[in-house]
Amino acid sequence: MNPRRAAVDTSPWHRGEIALQTRVGSADRMAEIGPRVIRDRLVEQHALFYPLLPFVVLGTVDPGGAPWATLRAGPPGFLQAPDPFHLRVEAASEPDDPAEAGLTDGAAVGLLGIELATRRRNRLNGTVERDDEAGFTLAVEQSFGNCPRYIRPRPSEFLSPPESRPAPAVSDRLDGRARALLAAADTLFVASYAESEGHRQVDVSHRGGPAGFVRVAADGTLTVPDYAGNRFFNTLGNLLAQPRAGIAIPDVATGDLLQITGRTELVLDSPEIATFAGAERLWRLMPERVVFRSAALPLRFGPAAA
Repeated sequence: MNPRRAAVDTSPWHRGEIALQTRVGSADRMAEIGPRVIRDRLVEQHALFYPLLPFVVLGTVDPGGAPWATLRAGPPGFLQAPDPFHLRVEAASEPDDPAEAGLTDGAAVGLLGIELATRRRNRLNGTVERDDEAGFTLAVEQSFGNCPRYIRPRPSEFLSPPESRPAPAVSDRLDGRARALLAAADTLFVASYAESEGHRQVDVSHRGGPAGFVRVAADGTLTVPDYAGNRFFNTLGNLLAQPRAGIAIPDVATGDLLQITGRTELVLDSPEIATFAGAERLWRLMPERVVFRSAALPLRFGPAAA
């Protein structure tokens, strides 16, 4: 048996997650339910769910240790589970995507399947198995469902990819276009990771709120509220153990994609938390590399439900 899969039968949590669970008084409860809800395989409902989706969110880590979040899209069916321990992603390599450098054979990757119209989402992390450029397979290590809170329901549709795209704009800071997208965003995806006993675990998650829920300081630092959730602390536990994150913000109208990676800071006890309605804590992202990819996504998203 895979030793990582055997570990899921005891505790699926690493030290960063446990530290934050302990801080809020949920560690004992999480120790009890973790092995029950975080599985080493795709249950049938998850295996049937992924083929329905027109896109998937990925979290990777490049050779320099920088995490990146990204999206891959395809007609429904481009995701398939040939067996309970693998998920196939039929999506060609995208050299312009900075996350591509972390999709090599043997790399640790996080994945989020999210159906915005129904607010359903499932997550997994695992290892890339790649032997061609047409796509890749993920060997599942952890698979679990997520609660639907803070997801803005909206339809999504796959379109035929354009024949060509503009070259990405790469910088070490936010420009006006990036700031405008952040000011309007009600959804972002965040990739993070931790090293535990010589093994890398990558996660990618959804964050949502009212438009403009991410605050951007004059120096480009992003502050993101963290609301009440399932108390797993997958993302914030990673940031405690490894203070780096990558975020992806899609433009729902144009298919543009903003990707940022940088250093992070947790804000667990500060008067500033109260200035974000409903937030229990905050985290900051100090951008180190910013990539704006025009028309990156062959997707269009409808208006969010009220």
